[in-house]
Amino acid sequence: MLISNATDVILHAFDWPYEMVKARATDIANAGYKSVLVSPPMKSLKREQGTQWWQRYQPQDYRVIDNQLGNTEQFTAMIATLKAHKVEVYADVVFNHMANESSLRDDLHYPSAVDIETYQKDKAYYERQRLFGDLNEPLFDHDDFVEAFGISDWQDKWQVQNGRITGGPSDPGLPTLRDNAHVVSMQQQYLKALKALGVKGFRIDAAKHMTLEHLQKVWTDEICHDVHIFGEIITSGGATKPEYDLFLEPFLAQTDLGAYDFPLFQTLYDALQPKGSLKSLVDPYCFGQALSESRAITFAITHDIPNNDVFANLVMDETLEWLAYCYILGRDGGVPLIYTDLDTSGIQDSAGQPRWQSAWKDKKMCAAIAFHNQMHGKPMRIIEAGDDLLVFARGNDGLVVINKSTRSQTIERKEGTAMTDVLTGKRVFGTENALTVDPKSAMMLVRNANETA
Repeated sequence: MLISNATDVILHAFDWPYEMVKARATDIANAGYKSVLVSPPMKSLKREQGTQWWQRYQPQDYRVIDNQLGNTEQFTAMIATLKAHKVEVYADVVFNHMANESSLRDDLHYPSAVDIETYQKDKAYYERQRLFGDLNEPLFDHDDFVEAFGISDWQDKWQVQNGRITGGPSDPGLPTLRDNAHVVSMQQQYLKALKALGVKGFRIDAAKHMTLEHLQKVWTDEICHDVHIFGEIITSGGATKPEYDLFLEPFLAQTDLGAYDFPLFQTLYDALQPKGSLKSLVDPYCFGQALSESRAITFAITHDIPNNDVFANLVMDETLEWLAYCYILGRDGGVPLIYTDLDTSGIQDSAGQPRWQSAWKDKKMCAAIAFHNQMHGKPMRIIEAGDDLLVFARGNDGLVVINKSTRSQTIERKEGTAMTDVLTGKRVFGTENALTVDPKSAMMLVRNANETA
């Protein structure tokens, strides 16, 4: 498996149409991103009036890309344009379940008879969108699904990995795929087809709902060769937390795949709260509160947090989220994932604008990504750590300062090396060795070449 370098910051272009990603390729590359994660490229519900984001995560067919965000032709064109800008494409894949179409039909044929009839009526179009397989036959049928029951106990590993994800007792839920030879074969053919198009990374949606045996069968050495893969396993923290022990720890122990670093996210979230301490960010991996740097996908927010009520309490205010980004982009280790959307949540920023719509190209964000890329491979060394102040160096060339308190703080340095804060362009540590850090702010300092006090 290709392990992404620490410089490979991923832009999560959540729910962006493929043509929009293509149109913004130059801006994405100029902002410093090395790859883009796009929503699931498969057949899912498409309507003239549009569909909800979560319907992108309810597969109807793997064999064609035809959904609200675009089709195979548009997806392929997007990959080619990004490649020309030296930006790779990561695809979100959904292998745990298929779409909930119980309100329309009683059978478990995917795609439905109606969809197959549509394929036959417009053969020329669907042949252009076909990735693999015979579109005259269903991809899956009743034998490819486990017995239908909704998950009621989320601490019961067997239920979580065999039951249906539902919206409640009255919801039949998402049909859960069985771990059998046919399902594994179809999922592998799909991945091979996407790799043939040029996809260089995969995010495994709802990975904790799949058994390790199923994951190990699908993600063979051949499939994993030359791509970066990470799973979504949501936990409320690191070691000692039930979800970590039940799902994330076994996933890490028994596969070579990466994962969202929810343990670090929770550590970071707690540290930035008024009663939290930035001391917990000194070496969270040592205490089981962060993943190893070669496996971790680090983040300050994921698409689930603002778009699902159950996670709404984890949305940080703008200032704290920015400090979180400065930490994950300033530190050594992990592959940072930067979230942006098209206002799916309706949450606004302090200026009354969609909170994450333009976050990806904000000048400070681009400067922080540039710092991250410049510091790749330089060791991290803690200079000062307190409840409200964290200062760490990156080699001899970089310094990150995070002040979460409501008052200014002063830092003294004996070296007297002149530096520039890339976030503001301000030159510091020139003729004086004291630095004042504003309340609830961060600085990312780079040494000025051939200049000392």
